[in-house]
Amino acid sequence: MDSGVCMMIDRVDILGTRISATNLDECLEMLQSKKAEIRGQYICAANVHTTVYAKEHPAYQKIQNNSLMTLPDGKPLSIVGRKKGFPHMERITGPDFMEAVLSVSEKNQWSHYFYGNTSENIQLLCANIKTKYPNLKIVGCEPSVYRPLTEEEEKALIHRINAAAPDFVWVGLGAPIQEQFCAKLACETKSLWIGVGGAFNIIAGVIPRAPEWMQRCCLEWLYRLLKEPRRLFKRYLISNSKFVWYLVNEKRSQ
Repeated sequence: MDSGVCMMIDRVDILGTRISATNLDECLEMLQSKKAEIRGQYICAANVHTTVYAKEHPAYQKIQNNSLMTLPDGKPLSIVGRKKGFPHMERITGPDFMEAVLSVSEKNQWSHYFYGNTSENIQLLCANIKTKYPNLKIVGCEPSVYRPLTEEEEKALIHRINAAAPDFVWVGLGAPIQEQFCAKLACETKSLWIGVGGAFNIIAGVIPRAPEWMQRCCLEWLYRLLKEPRRLFKRYLISNSKFVWYLVNEKRSQ
């Protein structure tokens, strides 16, 4: 990775994961000023769940730490980061980051490739994006096969992406699969890969976003839990509890 890019974006250690101590404006500035230097790299979006998972899975934590940026998607991460000496650090959600990049892409003539989710949902995603950003260059849009790709399938995907030559490849497979996917394949291309998970469904209009007041109050997790209790109850109960426990133990050991 280019040393100048590394120096532009500070990192803060949270349970061993080096979260980018940044904000949305700084990220956009870096993308625009260093666009030619960050090809073949990837960006992760981290939250409490992925940070706890990373602490317990060193290989996954290495992927997070070797990214171009690991965005503080979860509000608690930005709070911890500010307490650790980075007052400018703010939460950057996957949907917010994706919308912000798309919004500046028309004037920069950046092109985009979207991979993941179901065929129906990704078509809705691309249709909504084209409606909102009519001059945006979408050079590829394909769903996930919901299983690991074979070596031949990976090579075929890389060939399609390189033939389309997008500036950005957006991946919506969910953590930890999407980060592993990006880390493995991004270097085979000249594109910047970004794992954004649920952002696909939110921008596609499939899943509603929490009200802004809930986002500001660190309650977006509660909104999502109420929408998908069976899928998310165990994750939030365990991950949130472990996150607090690990932070307390880390502080005691200092």
